[in-house]
Amino acid sequence: MADQITFDDFLKVDIRVGEILRAEPYPEARKPSIKLWIDFGDEIGEKRSSAQITAHYDPATLPGKQVLAVVNFPPRQIGKFISEVLVLGLPDAAGEVMLIGPDGPVPIGGRLH
Repeated sequence: MADQITFDDFLKVDIRVGEILRAEPYPEARKPSIKLWIDFGDEIGEKRSSAQITAHYDPATLPGKQVLAVVNFPPRQIGKFISEVLVLGLPDAAGEVMLIGPDGPVPIGGRLH
């Protein structure tokens, strides 16, 4: 278990829902990944992410899917690609990432609370 944090610490992490607009294989990554372009609405706009989700997802099926992501991390260089947000997921029994998203459609850009 991680160290306890305060509620103020939690509020520093900006987790929003976005809709995947586009997805492409990223075979050049050190670990097989998918490049994502995600719309977070008017306030945040479109952001990019690289996600190691190839075990469960095909890039062709991802557009339109809503996902949760941390949007206030600094950009990170992943090979030749700049990842601007951290898409959230959980490991399955084999340790492969499954994306986290709402159970039904919600307005994009909404903040997790």
